[in-house]
Amino acid sequence: MSDAGSSESVTVPEGFTLHTENTSHILISSKEEAFLNPVQEFNRDLSVACIRVWSEELNREKEAKWKQAQERRAKREAGGEAETGQKKEQKKVKTESTEPSNGPGDDLPGDVPTTGSTSEGNKREYRPYRFVLLEALSATGLRSIRYAKEIPLVRFVIANDLSASATAAMKRNVELNGLGPSSLDPADRASSSVVSEHRPLPDRGKVRINEGDACALMYNHRTEKTRVDVVDLDPYGTAAPFIDGAVQCVNDGGLLCVTCTDLSVLATTNYHEKCFSNYGGIPVKAEYCHEAALRLVLNTLSTSAGRYGRYIEPLLCLSIDFYVRLFVRVHSAPIEVKKTASKTAIYYICQGCQSFYEQPLGRIVEKVHERSGNVNLHFKTQAGPLVPQKCTECGSALHVAGPMWSGSLHNNAFISQVLEHLENNQDKYGTAVRMKGMLTVANEELHVPFYFTPSRIAGFFHSVCPPLDDVASALLNAGHTVSRSHALPGSLKTGATRQDVHDVFRSWVKKHPVRMDKVSETSLARQLLAKEARTEANFTRHPRSVTQASKVKLVRYQQNPAPNWGPGTKADSGMKRKREEENE
Repeated sequence: MSDAGSSESVTVPEGFTLHTENTSHILISSKEEAFLNPVQEFNRDLSVACIRVWSEELNREKEAKWKQAQERRAKREAGGEAETGQKKEQKKVKTESTEPSNGPGDDLPGDVPTTGSTSEGNKREYRPYRFVLLEALSATGLRSIRYAKEIPLVRFVIANDLSASATAAMKRNVELNGLGPSSLDPADRASSSVVSEHRPLPDRGKVRINEGDACALMYNHRTEKTRVDVVDLDPYGTAAPFIDGAVQCVNDGGLLCVTCTDLSVLATTNYHEKCFSNYGGIPVKAEYCHEAALRLVLNTLSTSAGRYGRYIEPLLCLSIDFYVRLFVRVHSAPIEVKKTASKTAIYYICQGCQSFYEQPLGRIVEKVHERSGNVNLHFKTQAGPLVPQKCTECGSALHVAGPMWSGSLHNNAFISQVLEHLENNQDKYGTAVRMKGMLTVANEELHVPFYFTPSRIAGFFHSVCPPLDDVASALLNAGHTVSRSHALPGSLKTGATRQDVHDVFRSWVKKHPVRMDKVSETSLARQLLAKEARTEANFTRHPRSVTQASKVKLVRYQQNPAPNWGPGTKADSGMKRKREEENE
């Protein structure tokens, strides 16, 4: 999204081009010293919106805790325990409603005044919680600059990159947007370029640049006092090497934003051994491979967090174009960590008809205590295998995929808040129309694994393809739930088994016969048609087959924005030349 009026006042030096996105401007060198993909504007717009909505929700949670603390304080004072209670409550309020220790020169957001008599307690006001964001791989710094300028509750952003040329570009772009240090002498300016602790100088600017290893930086922030509130991982390729540090350095209730662009590893079995080494699971070769990619990355986040007594809460997980983007909250709770085994599964994937069979790794049994009425959770192992060696639908061989996340991909309440925010701020996002479309589909999406397309299944049966609404209506009339999927145009998700879906197509074939003389004796279609439908499908149009996403003209899927678009070419950081010079 360009801002022509403000970009005219920017002086562009020779050898640079000006790139404008929303209200942020950066200078791009012709030497390709840092990587930038303009197609990722949708990713950046979505990230700004999601982080902003999350920060407002976090602020509400902090304010509610602060008010509860004030109520407890008032009760103690009324009971004659003002002197002793005040000291205890002051200490508790500080831990509940202040951000990590940032040094004596920083404001204490969300905290009450530290001085004043007891009678002034009722006049105390809550100060909004301002959070710290760490972008581990910043490149040009455009994402960090947009976060600092467009999210009101950002206190400051730590923008890091290992490349010296990238940090030089960041420094230039940060100063261009007026987010750098305001009044530092050269000696202080040089010393402030290294961020080893969460104790910045008071006027180091809203975007604070660090040149160093991303993992080392995150490990330096893993202690409770130095943790940050948001970690954004947007590497060129896989985020796997950075996940362990990220889940440790984010605060309880903090947000983890992860991008992975290595779908050639995550979304096919061509490099399954590489996928296992990166993500600890085997990928899927089927039409729903992009959803499986999301679930593999979620499982990596879940297992990495579980090692430290933490668990994840997926807010929004999307498969977009050539990458996946995930927004998850990280919490600490041992009892919730124990539940992750029951949210993890291995899948048996049919190599013929692409039917899938879920094998959970654990299960939870609830028992109610007779006397107290409390519900006790018992964690049990899961019996298996649940399927024979061959697919029960077509008799083809099965291959193993996973382990991967089998829980929900989205939080509907969170998506609704993002949609509401987007409705009120459409002019602030260049890709607002597509954001609304994809978020609307994701909000309607069922919390069940894997989608299918009628065209693919019709191909298995060698039949003409039924309309999407007819297939959805047949499943709905049979008592099943149906939704669209954000990951693939023309796809459906359902709570029905794949056998139920095949029965719908067997009923369709009766009305639209297949020419069996054109079908090979060993064809998959003969195996599927050899079975009779257990019930006759009703293709009468169901009112719920047309969803909200279908009624409104929404841009749900990306159209090619430019010729030869895609992940882009990695920038030349100069690190290789630097090592060669040192060896000489």
